[in-house]
Amino acid sequence: MSQRPLSLRMAVCAALLALAGAASAQAAPASAPVPAPVAGMQAALPAQLQDFDAYMADTLKTFKVPGIAVAIVKDGKVVLAKGFGVRELGRPAKVDAHTLFAIASNTKAFTAAALQMLADEGKLDMDARVIDYLPGFRMSDPYVTHEMRVRDLLAHRSGLSLGAGDLLYWPPTSYTTADVVKRLARVPIKNSFRAHYAYDNILFAVATEVIEKVSGQSYADFVREHIFKPVGMDESLIDCTYLKPGMDVATGHAPYNFKDVKPVPPMAWLNDPGAGGIYASVDDLAKWMNVQLAGGMLPDGKRLFSEKSHRAMWSMLTPIPIGKPPIPEMAPLVPEFYGYGEGWFLSTYQGQKLVWHTGGWPGFVTRVTMVPKLHLGVVVLTNMQSGAAFNAVTYRVLDAYLNPAHKTDWVAVYDKAVKKGEADADHSWAEHEAARDKNSKPSLPLSGYAGTYRDPWYGDIVVSDEGGKLRLRFSHTRQLVGTMTPWQHDTFIVRWDDRSLDADAFVNFALDDDGHVRSMRMQPVSPLTDFSFDFQDLRPVPVKAAGKKS
Repeated sequence: MSQRPLSLRMAVCAALLALAGAASAQAAPASAPVPAPVAGMQAALPAQLQDFDAYMADTLKTFKVPGIAVAIVKDGKVVLAKGFGVRELGRPAKVDAHTLFAIASNTKAFTAAALQMLADEGKLDMDARVIDYLPGFRMSDPYVTHEMRVRDLLAHRSGLSLGAGDLLYWPPTSYTTADVVKRLARVPIKNSFRAHYAYDNILFAVATEVIEKVSGQSYADFVREHIFKPVGMDESLIDCTYLKPGMDVATGHAPYNFKDVKPVPPMAWLNDPGAGGIYASVDDLAKWMNVQLAGGMLPDGKRLFSEKSHRAMWSMLTPIPIGKPPIPEMAPLVPEFYGYGEGWFLSTYQGQKLVWHTGGWPGFVTRVTMVPKLHLGVVVLTNMQSGAAFNAVTYRVLDAYLNPAHKTDWVAVYDKAVKKGEADADHSWAEHEAARDKNSKPSLPLSGYAGTYRDPWYGDIVVSDEGGKLRLRFSHTRQLVGTMTPWQHDTFIVRWDDRSLDADAFVNFALDDDGHVRSMRMQPVSPLTDFSFDFQDLRPVPVKAAGKKS
């Protein structure tokens, strides 16, 4: 069976993130006044988008997405706010401009804004040490602990590896935010501090605690009172625990067993809300983009945040290497420069600076993109794990304003990229098959691998012999339960009971001189597995003697 996840949730996104834009550290120039948001006003749809409904129908069909919502803003006005498709497969309710979606990592911009707003009030200094506000904060390196500044929490330049520590909350765990921040002290640092870019979520848990400590409010209350309310985001919620029956909300979908698209259970990110917890509609996010494009100015003329804070959030802190396009048709997406600011990616497209972010979540992927000099913004929310879909829609809209004489079929381009990604994943699996010693057997009886294994930062992982089958359980993660089958020698494959995860993994046991298990290592089977399943960072060893469970 193929081991590729058809969702390509992060794989295609990653290939595209390296191409999708880069940015200068400048806000809109003084010679081009930024229009303030205009509540309730609508502008005309450009000529290239007159067939947008047909284009969206093609997008839904090609990428097997049940529903998408799109909003476009231009010069402070709403050009389009509309839904396409259904909230849930098999049910008649349609997606509209008010349908709530999990926006995942698009939450990070709200966290950055919250910190900058507190800085505007003189309650914190973005360049102060994190330990000045959280004395118990620790990284695994004392130097990084001492030198980590508040601004660094937002910039993905800490020295942590890609997605390090994500298993503390992805899939949902029993840990609290305080637990996550405490366990950060044991998450390994693999790169030099501020040396290069590696996307993380865990430092946004630290940012969450800074906001709560400085403001005296919970993260949810602060964002609701100080951002949602003044912006007019009346429909937005901090996480799915605030959803009530009868609400206009989309259901997330994923391909089960690598083929059948089905609904997935809602996920609440209670232990790292600042990294990705928010649910929002395109109607609300249109208001958010207009405030961003107005440099922090609200429709009533007051400021959400200062010009200084606005410039800081849109200034590059961390350069990101620019990759090669996976297929030739994507060459126009290669940016002139690429980097990360405070909660925003910064890049270029068609000679224009872009400020943007994406979000990936079980069942949802989303993208918010702004072109500052054109006072243009587009948000695309989807209820299926297809980054190809939100990119195909985003670039059709951008082209309508940046390159109206040329009409690229981005659905066809991204469909080709998806198929290439699938083929590459199949090739990777074929290489594993070719290297496998099919005649080998495990060194020990299955019961010899059973036991409790303890990782320094995650905690306990339990392997049990259940009727001649090995079962693996992450003790703090309800969804990470699966059956292990022998692969070769002392390596097994764990296939998770929840087939929507797309995260099956190799499990390798190393033996000591006496033939007892010395350590366990894990690695995702597929190169397309979401990077948040950071199994490779685990270092579990057997718990030899009875002790306190971790």
